[in-house]
Amino acid sequence: MKRLHVHVGVTDIDQSIGFYSTLFGAEPSVVKSDYAKWMLDDPRVNFAISAGNHAAKGIEHLGIQVESQDELAEVYGRLKAADRPVLEEGATTCCYAKSEKSWIADPQGVVWEAFFTNGEATVYGDSPALSAISSNAAAANCCAPALPAKQASCCG
Repeated sequence: MKRLHVHVGVTDIDQSIGFYSTLFGAEPSVVKSDYAKWMLDDPRVNFAISAGNHAAKGIEHLGIQVESQDELAEVYGRLKAADRPVLEEGATTCCYAKSEKSWIADPQGVVWEAFFTNGEATVYGDSPALSAISSNAAAANCCAPALPAKQASCCG
């Protein structure tokens, strides 16, 4: 069964952990000095936040997390059928996890990842050059597309 993934960049990790724990009615399943993650079943979402040098503020990217290599192959097939450039990252470490993943951007430049997590990591990790698939992507940030300046000022 697949799970929606949402990653949000925050300024104050402790304040944000308090807010999202209250909002979700649950404590995070992973907490680091610069990262937290909730694996929720209702709604079925992997919701992550990060702060620091590797995080843009606001929605960084969206994704589809799968539970098996077979599901990953199915989603990869859909990425390739979407007629957009796909960045096949393969085995990687990002967000304190070991994963296999690929990336795609929708026609507006919103970055999506498809991934299968197969272990934990002791480091945050890094990211491929997502600018190859989206002008919204910040190449130097792990898992972090940056918003263009005109969008960043929208809505407060």
